[in-house]
Amino acid sequence: MSLPLEGRAAVVTGAGRGLGRAEALELARLGAAVVVNDYGQPGRDGSGEASAGPAEEVAAEIRAAGGRALAHTGDVSDHEQARELVELAITEFGQLDILVNNAGILRDRMVFSMSEDEWDSVIRVHLKGHFNTTHFASAHWRARSKAADAPVYGRIVNTSSEAFLAGSAGQPNYAAAKGGIVGLTTSTALALAKYGVTANVICPRARTRMTADVFAGFQEPGQGEDRGEGQEAEGRLDPLAPEHVAPLVGYLASPAAAHVNGQLLVVHGGMVAVVERPRVAAKFDTKQDAFTYDELDALLTPHYADRPRRETFAAAEVLALQHE
Repeated sequence: MSLPLEGRAAVVTGAGRGLGRAEALELARLGAAVVVNDYGQPGRDGSGEASAGPAEEVAAEIRAAGGRALAHTGDVSDHEQARELVELAITEFGQLDILVNNAGILRDRMVFSMSEDEWDSVIRVHLKGHFNTTHFASAHWRARSKAADAPVYGRIVNTSSEAFLAGSAGQPNYAAAKGGIVGLTTSTALALAKYGVTANVICPRARTRMTADVFAGFQEPGQGEDRGEGQEAEGRLDPLAPEHVAPLVGYLASPAAAHVNGQLLVVHGGMVAVVERPRVAAKFDTKQDAFTYDELDALLTPHYADRPRRETFAAAEVLALQHE
C-alpha cells in the first residue's frame, strides 16, 4: 500500500525546530521528499563541537529513517534566497508539490513601545517570507499547468495564529503579520484553484522555542509541571506539543484534501476547529443621497450602546477551545 505523499516533493520553512521540524518529519513519514529550510549556518553545539545546524540535523533524521531530504539555510524573507529554496526542490526532486510556510520570529511589545525595527522585522519574516516562497512556487505550478494544459498537484499550507483571531495586545506586529497571511492565503486560493493548487492556513498553538515565554506558565487541567518542547509527562503527550499540529499539515498536503481550499483551521492538543468566515452582523442604509454625521449618530450609536465594551471584531473565544 503506497503512502499518501509518495512521489511528492515538499518545502517546509522554519523546519529546524519546533512546529516546522514536526511538520517536515510528518510529511516525510507520509512519503514526501523534503527540503528542510531553517535560517542560519552550521555552528557549534554546547560542548564546542562542530554542529551541522538544525536544518541539516532534521534532514539527516529523515534520511536515517529511510526518507529523502536535504537542508537549505537561506532566509525566506530575502526574495532571491526564497527563489533558490524553491528551485532547489525542483532541481533535486524534479518538481515541487507541497509548500509549508512556517518560518517566523517574535519581537513582542505593546504598540506604544514598539520600535520600527521590531515592527519591520516581524512583518518581513512572517508576511514577506510567506509571499516570497508562494510567489515562486505558484509560478512553477502555473507554468507546469500551462505546459500540460491541465491542472497540476499543488498544496500550500500557511501558518497564521490565534494572536490574529483573538487580538493579542502585546503582539501588534505579530497579529498584523498573521492577519496578512490569512489574506494572502485566501487570495492565493482563488488565484491558483484553476491550476489544481489549494492554499489553506492553520492557527497552531504549540510550545516551541519561539513561544517558550508565551506558554511558560500554561497548563491544561490536570497537568503537572510545565515542560519543554514536545516533552511528555506521565506518558501523555504535552497538549502543546508540535506533534499535535503536524498530522493536520500532512492531511492538507495530501490528495484527500483536494476539496479543502481557502480555509482557516485552529489546531492544538488533539483538537481541530474549522473557523467560519466573517458574517455581516448589521446593515444600515441612508434615507438620503449620502450619510450625514447626524444620521450615522442616530443609527450606529444605539446599535453599539448595549454591546459589551470589550467586544470587538477579534474572536477571543477561540482561546477557550480545547480537546474534550
